[in-house]
Amino acid sequence: MTIRVLIVDDYPIVRAGLRLYLGRSEEIEIVAEASNGTEAIEKALALRPDITLMDLLLPDIDGIAATAIIHREVPETRIIILTSALDGASVAGAIRAGATSYLLKDDQIDELQAAVKATASGQAYFSPLASSYLMRELQEPEGPEPLTERETDVLHLLIQGRSNKEIALALNLAENTIKTHVRHIIAKFHVQNRTRVIIAATQPKPGSRGLKISS
Repeated sequence: MTIRVLIVDDYPIVRAGLRLYLGRSEEIEIVAEASNGTEAIEKALALRPDITLMDLLLPDIDGIAATAIIHREVPETRIIILTSALDGASVAGAIRAGATSYLLKDDQIDELQAAVKATASGQAYFSPLASSYLMRELQEPEGPEPLTERETDVLHLLIQGRSNKEIALALNLAENTIKTHVRHIIAKFHVQNRTRVIIAATQPKPGSRGLKISS
């Protein structure tokens, strides 16, 4: 199945490079380009791509605001942030707005195709630096039951976009055990899936002092 991609960046040379690189994959089709947030929203509404590749630093509506609108109006479109902006507000703000994945423009080029394919399949994909900023923002789920220490380890790896198999290898646990931990984390955050866990875990709460771990 072909992954239909909308490229959003205000620099023509960047868009041309992305089109050239991504176009090498038979699994990816570039359906349109946009040079600003307004154009991105219009094309996302008209074309309903599988993936929107979104810069944050745009000349009119910024990428976070455009992401929020596209996520609300075209929820089936998954959004990958591809930007030079790396700070806690940008990373967490983009995820709260509805982005699924976050890459930096100075990441390795091979990561881009991997991110597009992973995100299209429903996985989150984060640059290591972006995931480190997200982990600083982690918050405790609402409700009486905090995360266990092992669930927190799994959550950290979820934020890095790891699959269940990769988490199992990293923690030296069975994949079925990881699936159970993921189900528990989703239940404790009162959400429906892994991506919403990341959003919920980085959502600021009044008076919160960060993630607590049960003994």
